[in-house]
Amino acid sequence: MINEFELSDETPVYVISVAAQLSGLHPQTLRAYDRIGLVSPGRAAGRGRRYSLRDVLVLREVQRLSQEEGVNLLGIKRILALEDEERRSRLRLAETQAEIARLRAELESTRAVAARLAGLLRNSSSVGRALVPVEVAAETGAAPAAAAPAAAAPAASLPPAPSAAAAASGNVPPDGTHLASQATTKTRREAGDG
Repeated sequence: MINEFELSDETPVYVISVAAQLSGLHPQTLRAYDRIGLVSPGRAAGRGRRYSLRDVLVLREVQRLSQEEGVNLLGIKRILALEDEERRSRLRLAETQAEIARLRAELESTRAVAARLAGLLRNSSSVGRALVPVEVAAETGAAPAAAAPAAAAPAASLPPAPSAAAAASGNVPPDGTHLASQATTKTRREAGDG
């Protein structure tokens, strides 16, 4: 949380007369620069101009370029725009480099975990067990291993479901014993016993 009294270089605090003194320019010149968009200060609640320390430094640079280098105002405006764009590019570059460093650290962590899992897999395969059981039923078309015991269970151990006709006629005893005896008789006939 930023303290409301904490000032940065971007905080608009200087009135136009103070900014003019600090920059070595006339207040009327500062107003003209504001009109053409060369240096646009912040505004106070009463719409008065408020300059930041950065604004004052830009005003000094404008004066230097104008008086020492002989650059006209349009040229100065273009120079300031390019410098501002270069400053923003440096900030974006710093953010990108920080993101790259974070992603590299994450990648190294992921590689360490992968190497550890590969070591566990090698150790478990040397013992003869798989680290993670894998079902091959989908590839071979065979029934999954979990379904094999149920399929191998003998049919006689489970009572057969009543037929629709028997259920409709009401000839189904509650325990289903006649169906079990019918299934046993049918199995004997098919085997040739009876």
